[in-house]
Amino acid sequence: MDSFLVKNSGGLEGRIRVSGAKNAMLPLMAASILAEGKSVFENVPNLRDMKTMSSLLDMLGVEVEFKNGRLTADASAIQSEEAPYSLVKQMRASIYALAPLLVRQGHARVSLPGGCAWGPRPIDQHLKGLTALGARIKIDHGYIEATARKLKGTGIILSVPSVGATVNIMMAAVMARGKTVIENAAREPEIVNLAEALGEAGAKISGAGSSTIEVEGVKEISPLASRVIPDRIEAGTFAAAAVITGGEVIIENCRPDHMRAVIQVLKECGADIETIDDSMTVKGSNRRTRAVDIETGYYPSFPTDMQAQIMSVLGLASGSSSVVENIYADRFSHVPELRRLGADIHLDGNVAVVRGVKKLEGAPVMATDIRASSALILAGLVAEGETKILRIYHIDRGYERIEEKLRGLGADIKRVNEPH
Repeated sequence: MDSFLVKNSGGLEGRIRVSGAKNAMLPLMAASILAEGKSVFENVPNLRDMKTMSSLLDMLGVEVEFKNGRLTADASAIQSEEAPYSLVKQMRASIYALAPLLVRQGHARVSLPGGCAWGPRPIDQHLKGLTALGARIKIDHGYIEATARKLKGTGIILSVPSVGATVNIMMAAVMARGKTVIENAAREPEIVNLAEALGEAGAKISGAGSSTIEVEGVKEISPLASRVIPDRIEAGTFAAAAVITGGEVIIENCRPDHMRAVIQVLKECGADIETIDDSMTVKGSNRRTRAVDIETGYYPSFPTDMQAQIMSVLGLASGSSSVVENIYADRFSHVPELRRLGADIHLDGNVAVVRGVKKLEGAPVMATDIRASSALILAGLVAEGETKILRIYHIDRGYERIEEKLRGLGADIKRVNEPH
């Protein structure tokens, strides 16, 4: 099983390039099911989650090829309507296959999701939305069974702006009869990326990026062709690495306009950040970072996927910070591991109080999810001695060659393989 060995690396310096966004690519891959023919995607990251979704599509009868950041998915001949537990348990985003299979085949059987170890993330909004569109849904032995001859457009109000529910409902509505209006829709850039790709394929979608999305059903769409947007969470992680180490890093192939909340918080911590089109220069302070109070929220608020990384930064700040987790109240599995490195963090419900310490000390720690893994890497870059991070298979789900990219900035990090 692979692990990372990380040592104090001083200030990181240089240029680093951001990969395509995993959270944009997974819905796009699922959406390829909607159209007969070959969909083509560019700027695709080489991640474990891409391979899992490719395996799922292959099992359904979609021919997938991936090479040099280009992925093709030929859904000319769908052969199955089932997304099995063996794959869905590895990645919650497999639930995105539900709506496209239902639209294409009139029936879908998708396992209830698995994925990261923390927290229940209910799919009731997905199912309520599909039911409102006319699907008949039942839960049978751990599987979602959905059937519909023809979906019909309607008005749907989400109780929370769920990205997953917005994705599934939007895909289901593309070929429904009449108009579908999704209110309190998710506003994330990944939603916009999907809507634009569907629109170029012939779907009629307006309002993506706002809280109200309208979809006018069409008879069919063409295969998709899209360039995946840069990963804003990966870019934010690299920015946090520059700040925590007091370095200066130029982050290329990113979208600063997708990262306003993260940029604001890092500036409040004391970073100097300049943005130009698709790049940003992040310069950390040679003094201790400043304490900052943050709250996670739905886009465009501070993203929950950056909460763990910013906690590592605040762990060395001068003063006391509070981190309020409003999306997933129990997303604090990284806290005990950061404490092992010497961080002073107190948990009270969905609030973490972080009292900055002057130094961290290397120790063996265990990654529990994708973002916790990157938070531990950040802490290891400034801890005295060596930090050994176990179970890094999590990080390979969401970051492409992160150790190689960081080494290009001068980080002392290496991957080691040890027998079980």
